[in-house]
Amino acid sequence: MRDEIFVEWEDRYSVGIPAIDRQHQELLNLTNELYNACQLGDKAAREHFRSVIHRAVEYVKFHFSAEEQIMERIKYPEIVEHKKQHESFVKTVLENVGEFENGKLFVPNTFVRFLKDWILTHIAMSDQKYHSYIIELKQRGVL
Repeated sequence: MRDEIFVEWEDRYSVGIPAIDRQHQELLNLTNELYNACQLGDKAAREHFRSVIHRAVEYVKFHFSAEEQIMERIKYPEIVEHKKQHESFVKTVLENVGEFENGKLFVPNTFVRFLKDWILTHIAMSDQKYHSYIIELKQRGVL
């Protein structure tokens, strides 16, 4: 079976910071990998999903930390709210992973759709705000 592309990077998601854009692309790659794991037979799907979800959780934490460090350096005025969004997302993901690990009712396809929707919405809305702030700082010659 060939891997399918469930979600694809588009230039309109760019925040103008190459390292962050690459991290966002990797988050989408992990989402695609999780989606493809869901397409495998039940036991294989669960094992592959388990492996990928743990990598994804670690990568999300790494990415959020990198993004927040940039926001701190530029003194982004909405950093507290942005961090709260990150914390809420990580909490939700960890709760879902816990349910999956404990054999509770867990629908991987639903989880993958949640990831895709949250990531794309967050990039398009919240991350674009700090992108605009960076552009403003550059225009004022502050950055």
